[in-house]
Amino acid sequence: MDNNLGIYICSGCDIGKSLNVERLVNTAKDSNKPVVCISHDFLCGPEGLNLIKTDISEKKINKLVIAACSMRAKQDVFNFDPLTIHTERVNLREHVIWISPSNDNNTQLLAEDYVNMGASRAKKAAFPEPLIQDLNKTVLVVGGGVTGLNAAINSVKAGYNVVLVEKKSNLGGFPYSKYKKWETVPPFDKNIWIKEGLDQLINSVENSEKIKIYKNSKIKSVSGAPGKFNVEIEASAEDNKAEAATETIGSIVVATGWKPYEAKKLDYLGYGLTPDILTNVELEEFYSELSDKGKSDSFGVVRKSNGDKVKSIAFIQCAGSRDENHLPYCSTVCCMSSLKEAALIRKNNPEANVYIIYKDIRTPGEYENFYRKMQDDEGIFMVKGAISEVSYDKGNNIIDIKVKDTLFGGDIDLNVEMLVLASGMVPNSGDDVLNQEINLNSNSAQSASGASCPPSIPVSTAQVAKSGLLNLTYRQGKEMPDLAYGFPDSNFICFPYESRRTGIYPAGSVRMPLDTVFSVDDAKGAVLKAIQCVEQTSKGKAVHPRSNDTTYPFFDLPRCTQCKRCTEECPFGAIDEDEKGTPKYNPERCRRCGVCMGACPVRIISFKNYSPDIVASMIKSLYIPEDPTDENYRILVFACENDAYPALDILGLNKINLSSNIRVIPVRCLGSINNVWYADALSKGIDGILLLGCKFGDDYQCHFVKGSELASYRMGNLKETLTRLVLEEERVRQIQLEFTDYMKLPEIVEDFVNKIKSLGPNPYKGF
Repeated sequence: MDNNLGIYICSGCDIGKSLNVERLVNTAKDSNKPVVCISHDFLCGPEGLNLIKTDISEKKINKLVIAACSMRAKQDVFNFDPLTIHTERVNLREHVIWISPSNDNNTQLLAEDYVNMGASRAKKAAFPEPLIQDLNKTVLVVGGGVTGLNAAINSVKAGYNVVLVEKKSNLGGFPYSKYKKWETVPPFDKNIWIKEGLDQLINSVENSEKIKIYKNSKIKSVSGAPGKFNVEIEASAEDNKAEAATETIGSIVVATGWKPYEAKKLDYLGYGLTPDILTNVELEEFYSELSDKGKSDSFGVVRKSNGDKVKSIAFIQCAGSRDENHLPYCSTVCCMSSLKEAALIRKNNPEANVYIIYKDIRTPGEYENFYRKMQDDEGIFMVKGAISEVSYDKGNNIIDIKVKDTLFGGDIDLNVEMLVLASGMVPNSGDDVLNQEINLNSNSAQSASGASCPPSIPVSTAQVAKSGLLNLTYRQGKEMPDLAYGFPDSNFICFPYESRRTGIYPAGSVRMPLDTVFSVDDAKGAVLKAIQCVEQTSKGKAVHPRSNDTTYPFFDLPRCTQCKRCTEECPFGAIDEDEKGTPKYNPERCRRCGVCMGACPVRIISFKNYSPDIVASMIKSLYIPEDPTDENYRILVFACENDAYPALDILGLNKINLSSNIRVIPVRCLGSINNVWYADALSKGIDGILLLGCKFGDDYQCHFVKGSELASYRMGNLKETLTRLVLEEERVRQIQLEFTDYMKLPEIVEDFVNKIKSLGPNPYKGF
């Protein structure tokens, strides 16, 4: 392939006032031998853009280096066909002139290095070969509750066919067993919604010609990838008459909902002492059964134990929730459920007294209106405090509740006839996930195979065997990995509606604790993601976070050593393996992060425009002064394009100075860094290497889940190598950084530069 390179240097935005642009052009010509190398004072304007387009047409330029502003700016302007024109952006504005002294020799050298690195990368890059396919675009919805029904009907509205799988004989899910629901439209101050609204939704789904429904069924297996998932559906054990089939699916929305926390574990709150101590779910089911028998106004009127009229009833909030020994999280719906149930009790039984004992009342947003309305009811008493004891007086058939640390400044005793425990929700994503995670936090980490995991990479519930919801035939496990506590979410901030399995999107209360109102919106979001996935995949384009990327990794399999690092470390399960351990790549599952490339010790994995060789050529293009003065130290910075690079941009926008000793190479993810780059840099004479990437750990921010963490783990092996080479391990450092931490960058960089200066120049400099 011809490399007809054109280098275009903008002198606008004060670049021409801060740099010797003529010298920059001459240096670029001498170093890179381009077909065209010119400057223009307004490259993003009509005249500058036409200049580039004319050269593309007349001089057959197919590799562009645009040396101007950040690659994150003017993307709509410098937007050339990536299949025929490779465009490399060089950041002279934010990363050079806005953070360095004007008309300074070190600033000039910084600009020259960046232009040479951009040219080296452009010359080595090949054009992407998008995998364009005619794919199936049917949406599979797993679960027929409120979330699943809304996901199905919204998919149809968008023009897509749906396959709906429900394990029960009827649609409607958990809300169908409830007596009444709070209002689902603002101002949320009423108590009027009942089953008729759900029946209408069910009818719409069942009567749609574009929705194929499997009831009494479950997923036996899911294989393949987005656009060509092969889904085996089988009858539930309870009903062998249910239809079994195989469906080809484009993408999957998982809406399997939640189940209540196991009530037997609430014995410390008196559960099991009497039928009149029951959970909020059991209360709903009890009165819903009475309603089905024609006793529609019975809610809160009779006791479960003997059918006598109820005079007093108490609710204990956070029963097992927000408790490190049970559910560490808030289940979101419990407060509104108890307030709604209290309102119904008072409506149907005005003589009853209702007590609500809470840690905190949480009614977010406009739900506050309902809470305020309940505060005005003289028969509802709300007490903030901690439960010290619950006992049952069998002789008098009375429940005694002792409450301490109340807002009144003392303890109180309550004697009631019924007690409702507002237990939390557990996602229907697998069995015993929460319990095993709690155990993992307190015991030594073991992988699913029993092998000890690296101490720097904590075991998550992704490695815990589940009961079989999707039964994925993936190398990395049968189910969606969890973020925490069994919820198959991904990074909460950066990945809304995402999972770590491309094309599979959890929605509703299986993703995070949500009520039906928010689950309806969640269903819409998941459906949009599912549709986006199949449409992008059919065009050979990636989905979030590298949306529209048409590249994907190539594997030089004849050189593969079957070490299995790529299959183990891929964050998204995109790589399976055969019986010998040879990777079997699934491009449709890939998010293009490059973690597999960084993992490979023999460098057989590369992208057309991002590879070990390409980045190595960028490093080799750097000018390394041999005179070890303070100005001549060189620090190579690998900056994650998702947080660290934007942070550097923001620093530039704020015109905050940064050391001119650094040279920044943006990387897709720190996890994509191959250890050979460290060797290349140090052998070139680079004095220190700084990695700037996303936060990892429990509150991780990495867009590629664990890339930043993997980079940290790999550095352990790197430091051993440095020691053998008689190089100080302090020459390589990794910093966790959010893009909002941009103000910390000058101190971070200056501290590292000073550390390198204290170590002295790289002894390999000049060799």
